[in-house]
Amino acid sequence: MKPTLLRNGRVIDPSNHRDEIADILIIDGRIADPATTRDPQWEEIDARGLIVAPGLIDLHVHFREPGQSAKETIASGARAAAAGGFTSVVCMPNTSPSVDNPSVVTWILEKAKAEACVNIFPTGAITKGIAGEELAPIGSMHKAGIVALTDDGRCIQNHEIMRRALEYARMFGLTVMDHCQDYNLVGKGVMNEGIVSTALGLPGWPSAGEEIIVQRNALLAELCDTPIHCQHLSAGGSVAILREARARGIKISGEICPHHIALTDESIRTFDTNFKMNPPLRTQRDIDLLIEGVADGTITVLASDHAPHCSYEKEVEFDLAPFGILGLETELGLFIDILVHKKKAIDLPRLIAMFTIEPARLLGLDRGTLNLGAPADITLIDPGLEWTVDKNASASRSRNTPFHGWELKGRAVRTIVAGQTVWAL
Repeated sequence: MKPTLLRNGRVIDPSNHRDEIADILIIDGRIADPATTRDPQWEEIDARGLIVAPGLIDLHVHFREPGQSAKETIASGARAAAAGGFTSVVCMPNTSPSVDNPSVVTWILEKAKAEACVNIFPTGAITKGIAGEELAPIGSMHKAGIVALTDDGRCIQNHEIMRRALEYARMFGLTVMDHCQDYNLVGKGVMNEGIVSTALGLPGWPSAGEEIIVQRNALLAELCDTPIHCQHLSAGGSVAILREARARGIKISGEICPHHIALTDESIRTFDTNFKMNPPLRTQRDIDLLIEGVADGTITVLASDHAPHCSYEKEVEFDLAPFGILGLETELGLFIDILVHKKKAIDLPRLIAMFTIEPARLLGLDRGTLNLGAPADITLIDPGLEWTVDKNASASRSRNTPFHGWELKGRAVRTIVAGQTVWAL
């Protein structure tokens, strides 16, 4: 591998409070001192006009292997991640079989090592079969290599089981990530409960179905002194609960996904199942409160909840279609476009922090920094690049996105993993 010099880019490294025009040198897959005497044999990449950031991290993706490779594989999902500017992804355990024992964890890590072009970090299920009834072998999964615990796709309803899971997680220094959904309140809801659901005659899903579990998590995180991360927040009330809990020093955090600030439940009037997701699209007021939570630091992480599905699965009645949309290749553009350019809620350094050092700290990953000696995972971003989303050009095996044809401003143009360019525009 030839040494590579990235020249004249705007280096934004939130882990070191760095924002300057500088060069970055890569030697043997790691960040090196650019003051080293230059060699004409080095490869040079002109990064003038681009942001040079630590490799972006998405801590919420579904790659469907093992068991559902028609939707996505570890290899295809990794390519989609690279095309979105992500060098590391954290995979959810709701596969078939679920990731609830060390053998499946080992299988994923070996498969990723052989086929993935980005770093794959697996999570383990909190309960066996993600059924919410009996704890999975947390200690042995931790030893096998998981970086967090979650029953994502489902939510543990028994608070005692959740408490014991938190106590075990604390023993191994693991963060618990939770899909916040009270089944009794949500029932058979398929979209936000409100005027639109009533007009369309579709079962509604009230915001309280999320908020009550966020409140539960705040109480248990305080009781057990274990970090809980609330996944894909959609309700404005959840932000208020999170803000109050964090102000009291409780170890609780939250993330948002781009679709929950780009779309409202009004989109569902077409009955297009590409707008069906879990949790559902909500109102403009919810969007405003979510963005306010990003702006004031209540919400610390941005993620995709990349959830591929086969076309035939989505080509059914709205009630029967599976929840979920693609996200890896569009999320960076959507977040830059909405949060930085249009709403001006945060600046680029803060956005990059929410994709790098924040998720790295939350899960204890050795990524998200451009420190000397760190793995040379780097994302080059053109924040002013205007482009149009084309689902047919996606690297994913699936095509279930509501953003086809959208014009966005801001995109990754090169993704480097361990010093090697794995994708370039």
